[in-house]
Amino acid sequence: MSLQRMHVLIPIDEEAIQNGALEVKRRLNKELFKHRVEEEVKVLETGPIGISGKGVVLIVYPDRVYYYNVKPNDIKCIVEEHILKGKVCTEVENSTDIERKKKVIDYENIGLTRKQPRVVLDKCCLVNTFNIVEVIARGGYAALEKILEEKISPEAVIEEIKKSGLRGRGGAGFPTGLKWEFTRKASGDEKFVICNADEGEPGTYKDRLILEGDPHKLIEAMIIAGYAVGAEKGYIYVRGEYELSIKRLSKAIEDAKNMNLLGENILETGLNFDLEVKKGAGAYVCGEETALIESLEGKRGQPRIKPPYPVTNGLWQKPTVVNNVETLANVPAIILRGADWYRSLGTNKSPGTKVFTVLGDVEYPGLIEVEMGTPLREIINAYGGGVKNGKKFKAALVGGAAGVFLPEKLLNVRMDFENLKEHTAVLGSGAILVMNEDASIVEMLFSILKFFAHESCGQCSPCRIGTRHLLELIYKIKTGEGEPEDLDKMLHIAETMRNLSLCPLGQSVIMPVASAINNFKEDFIEKINNKNNMKEVSYA
Repeated sequence: MSLQRMHVLIPIDEEAIQNGALEVKRRLNKELFKHRVEEEVKVLETGPIGISGKGVVLIVYPDRVYYYNVKPNDIKCIVEEHILKGKVCTEVENSTDIERKKKVIDYENIGLTRKQPRVVLDKCCLVNTFNIVEVIARGGYAALEKILEEKISPEAVIEEIKKSGLRGRGGAGFPTGLKWEFTRKASGDEKFVICNADEGEPGTYKDRLILEGDPHKLIEAMIIAGYAVGAEKGYIYVRGEYELSIKRLSKAIEDAKNMNLLGENILETGLNFDLEVKKGAGAYVCGEETALIESLEGKRGQPRIKPPYPVTNGLWQKPTVVNNVETLANVPAIILRGADWYRSLGTNKSPGTKVFTVLGDVEYPGLIEVEMGTPLREIINAYGGGVKNGKKFKAALVGGAAGVFLPEKLLNVRMDFENLKEHTAVLGSGAILVMNEDASIVEMLFSILKFFAHESCGQCSPCRIGTRHLLELIYKIKTGEGEPEDLDKMLHIAETMRNLSLCPLGQSVIMPVASAINNFKEDFIEKINNKNNMKEVSYA
């Protein structure tokens, strides 16, 4: 049997599959077999590398040559020229040699594969997602092993998370350790851990790529959370459209059970914790923790009145801790390397790293992980490659649909909880949508308000009625029928919704509305003043 001399990594995610990754993989295996080198060259299906919009990606190791937009017909050249002869396949138009500087993307200084302080994404695109042995070989479940071997108490685990300063990455930024502590101390004979993977906001897919790239990290984190709060059962509530995430999670759970890392009497230590994947039905409001819990219970996904909070009255009125995917994915590294190490990253009040999706008018859209407090300008220019096609920057919608439109003068804002709060902005879902000089803020706000009107659950009248009124007003403005006073009406309605709505869906609409109108008022005035030749588009 020949020794393996080369690895070819094929990052597989939903986008890659749509671009033909499975056929590329099949053609690659066939071509290797044809030349009788299938024993020497290992083909690995991995999680996503983080780059979007570049089609199928192949990375050849140890040469560290990167190919993108790979088509099945390119495989013959890659095998015959590169794998057999050691030459970069120049017939593939979009290829990059990392070491020899024959690049399209400058890996040292720019692009989404620029060196990043990866904590959450450290194993993505480095291991075979379906092979638990490879995951363990690269440190998977080491934090759980440390807790069990060293007999670290649940209280000590919670204290370490508190000391780390980890805050919720789902948007609110609530201290994770405190949430665990409240659940631990809550009275009840049964407790639960829920992972909120119901990622329904437009332009947001970081949790999906974490699930697809390293599902075992989430499983390990949930076991640790269960141990810490005293729960023996956990649920991963996943957006139903995330078929690949669900498939990989289900396989990872099965493998973990077979390795005695999940279920009853974990590693013969007496620890019990089991996991179950639940599919969401596609309601954006179920991203709110109490609506998610209602859905899990088989009811209509609508928010509960708070208090009481889930830490005391959660799933089936039992104490429940609900954490976002990214939040939980930080836990194993904190336990393994310590709170002091974690606090060495980021800022004093916002420690650690943050995963962002950089989208829109940038050269390299995709997923990155950087330290908290990294300036927005650096994220857009150094990682996203700047505004594409030589266009000028106009705005960035930071935090997703429920985020804030930031103008050019705020490009130097540091991306952490405190600095963004000074500008009435939020980290939110971690999405950064970059818009160039040709973008219409009015059209963007129309799309956002159309989304909110569609996704309002209708339970409370401020949100149910307010989102429709806002949509009607922005429609008037975009079609040239608006008046200057409509802007004041929109701000008043959004402010009322913030004060009276039951959940964050209605409460957060003020952020895109106010930031769009206040920072880009000229866009609205231009539409209002131009009452001729406006194309009618139904919003129904």
